Amino acid sequence: MATTTPVCDFGWKARDFELPATNGRSYSLADIAGPGGTLITFICNHCPYVKSVLDRIVRDASNLQELGIGVAAISSNDAEHYPEDDFANMRRVAKANLFSFPYLHDETQAVARAFGAACTPDFFGFDAGGGLQYRGRLDASGRDPAPPGARRDLYEAMKQVAETGQGPTSQIPSMGCSIKWKTA
Repeated sequence: MATTTPVCDFGWKARDFELPATNGRSYSLADIAGPGGTLITFICNHCPYVKSVLDRIVRDASNLQELGIGVAAISSNDAEHYPEDDFANMRRVAKANLFSFPYLHDETQAVARAFGAACTPDFFGFDAGGGLQYRGRLDASGRDPAPPGARRDLYEAMKQVAETGQGPTSQIPSMGCSIKWKTA
């Protein structure tokens, strides 16, 4: 079921975390933070929305890292009911797509809950001081190929954050599959 993200809560500060990555290390929010800001992206392996834009997420992450923005992706889906999202498959996806950023496993879903993650993909762009400045979409594509010359909403917003410390006041929500929550 498709869902959209809420409006950006400007200045909101994320709680720190410590999560294992597909590269064998563990990362905290401070480990990921860059001098120009930080981008935390909630994705998963099976979501058709993520699959259709993964090449652009990888491209934009690499371009943002060049601007001094730290980047990480987190998978929080219930892998018991969605085995394509398990840790072994996360490793395969990160390697096959040449992730230049850590791909973190939120097995307990505590980080997704703390962030209020709603869907995959869900983008959280923070300024250098850790305040939320962007909670919008990657671009206008959704599940479809990006139209020729599509504006790179995420990239442009985070570039602005790196340059000015502030995100755009007008943001279009991201849309994707809902986070697959574990049953209590």
